[in-house]
Amino acid sequence: MATFLYKLGRLAFRRRHFAVLIWVALLTLAGVGAASAPAPGTTSFSIPGTEAQKAFDLLEQRFPGASADGATGRIVFKAPDGEKMTDAANKATVEKTVKELGDGSEVVSVTDPFTTNAVSKDGTVAYTSVKYDAPGMELADTTKDALEAAGDEARATGLTVDVGGDALEAGAEMGAIGEIIGLSIAAVVLVITLGSLVAAGLPLLTAIIGVGIGVSTITALANALDLGDTTSTLALMIGLAVGIDYALFIVSRYRAELAEGREGEEAAGRATGTAGSAVVFAGLTVVIALAGLAVVNVPMLTKMGLAAAGTVVVAVLIALTMIPALLGYAGKKIRPTGAKDKTGAKGTAGAKGEPVDAGKSGKAAATSADTSKKQAKPNMGTRWASFVIRRPAAVLLLGVVGLGVIAVPASQLELGLPDDGSQPTSTTQRRAYDTLSEGFGPGFNGPLMIVVDAKDSDEPKAAATAVTDRIKDLDDVVTVTPAAFNKAGDTATITVIPDSKPSSTQTEDLVHAIRDQGADVKADTGAEVLVTGTTAMNIDFSQKLNDALVPYLALVVGLAFLLLILVFRSILVPLKAALGFLLSVLAALGAVVAVFQWGWLAGLIGVEETGPIMSMMPIFMVGVVFGLAMDYEVFLVTRMREAYVHGESPSQAIVTGFRHSARVVVAAAIIMMAVFGGFIGASDAMIKMIGFGLAIAVFFDAFVVRMAIVPAVLALLGEKAWWLPKWLDRALPNVDVEGEGLRALDDNEKGDRDEDRELVHA
Repeated sequence: MATFLYKLGRLAFRRRHFAVLIWVALLTLAGVGAASAPAPGTTSFSIPGTEAQKAFDLLEQRFPGASADGATGRIVFKAPDGEKMTDAANKATVEKTVKELGDGSEVVSVTDPFTTNAVSKDGTVAYTSVKYDAPGMELADTTKDALEAAGDEARATGLTVDVGGDALEAGAEMGAIGEIIGLSIAAVVLVITLGSLVAAGLPLLTAIIGVGIGVSTITALANALDLGDTTSTLALMIGLAVGIDYALFIVSRYRAELAEGREGEEAAGRATGTAGSAVVFAGLTVVIALAGLAVVNVPMLTKMGLAAAGTVVVAVLIALTMIPALLGYAGKKIRPTGAKDKTGAKGTAGAKGEPVDAGKSGKAAATSADTSKKQAKPNMGTRWASFVIRRPAAVLLLGVVGLGVIAVPASQLELGLPDDGSQPTSTTQRRAYDTLSEGFGPGFNGPLMIVVDAKDSDEPKAAATAVTDRIKDLDDVVTVTPAAFNKAGDTATITVIPDSKPSSTQTEDLVHAIRDQGADVKADTGAEVLVTGTTAMNIDFSQKLNDALVPYLALVVGLAFLLLILVFRSILVPLKAALGFLLSVLAALGAVVAVFQWGWLAGLIGVEETGPIMSMMPIFMVGVVFGLAMDYEVFLVTRMREAYVHGESPSQAIVTGFRHSARVVVAAAIIMMAVFGGFIGASDAMIKMIGFGLAIAVFFDAFVVRMAIVPAVLALLGEKAWWLPKWLDRALPNVDVEGEGLRALDDNEKGDRDEDRELVHA
């Protein structure tokens, strides 16, 4: 592979105009496609295989036009002190609001609180429910604006009015501010790391082009493939992350090749052949992690993962072809500011492909390199690696124990989905939630819908009555409404109001208890009992993700383990990489639980309400962090492997790997932490949790696992780290990530220099 990529890098450098033109044309084509594509329709959300989804599908069949999965909006009215909602003026305001809401194009029904008994016992609180024909994330902005405007008009009369419900649910807006902050910090870090504005600009430019192509393609296909906003958001985040990383690694290696006296085209080829090989396999691990989300069997997650994986593929291809081309344009400007040419007039520039005078530059370059090595002060990576090698056991113990302690809270992880009760107290959704809890009880915010499928029952009404009676006898039940049948009389719906809030374990236990009763009802009457509604759907979704976590981990880690065996020609190095990743993810989950579930230091990042951890968090963190962690592993350890294969001792190889790659890995990690950390300031609890979780996970993995535990383990293992059974070594194809095949080029160069010397002496 190294030889192929070496030739590709040289070709891109030499034919730079065509390489850049191709990518600009692709960006233009994708942009035109996105601009001309029809507006995406409503995106569907389903959780195949769950009882809640089965009930929704049944309701669509038996109650046509009822929009079972449609959003619900609530306007909550509270009378001023000393007044009641039944007073004439207040009642008139509510009735006017109900009438205005009924005119909406996406509205299915609006309830009148005075005819549906939606007034609290003390008469101070009332609410109206608005049923829509689409889920909250799919409602038009005009519909949401009309709901909020109706609340504003009612509030102007002197009532306390707040708007809640999932109708105000917004699509995931994770990109704008967070990515701007991340890109700004990335630019600063790149300039500091590379010491050149031109060198720093290349990774940013290529990452933006790659993301532009990926996101524009997703936008162009959104309507045809039913892709939601979250799909392009994830592609944007991951595309920027890996795009900057991959380009940074190749640019850094190119400069190292220039420093060794090679001319531009040759340096670009070697950088692509060596660093590019690491980029290919790092990209493959990310693609495996993202595409593996299909294991969960949630269509939305599958599409998100595949779209983001496609963006990663684009980032890899751009790094391998556009970066060498742009290096050709950059010339000597790619060097750090103030750096001087060490090889004479023509020197190493070769930036435009000019040859180097072998007779003059060969010996001079070697002498200069030897002198610089003697005079150069060891960099931070070298000093740190040397320290770890001297005390590997202590560093390993401290790192593992430290992360283990931080991971302890993860054992108490409780999964759920955020509701209005987790919103900041400053939002109208949270105030509406609290007012309803005050007037009707906390469980009123999360009603359960019971669907009784009595098609196979001899007495459907008797079956529905039996279900109602059984549910009334359960704990944590406040109200059970009478059964409402469809026109055919074979299916009924029953609404149950729990005594506990929607996200509580008591409500989850109630859902399971009702389902347990359903088994007895079916045995007695032949009717099937299904529990659904937003609360039940959230519970089922959390359980499905929880059940899928272990298979997902097994698939992703297993495939990546095999891939890393191929890369490193070792058993223990990939095993160490996988175990280190699991340790960093568990520690990150522990930190998330401590902050967002237990409330430790929650005030520092603005967490106003603690509760269950978002059900998508563990599997989302595993997918994203695994890909980035393997990036750092491949970038760091391939350089060690390269040094070891070229004759260095295991300890020397560790130091060499850190000398060349530690700075790049640290820079990449800081950039990622900045990108993800930018979301911690978001007001939405879910986005805040994602930002914190990913930022802390990258910190643990890059700075504790890769920079401390990895060299400590390798130092303790010594030669054994690179052991591979002979039969397996023979069976595996030689992908040559470390560039062993390029050594023949070095031998040829050495031979040419010897011939030149002989001619000169003659």
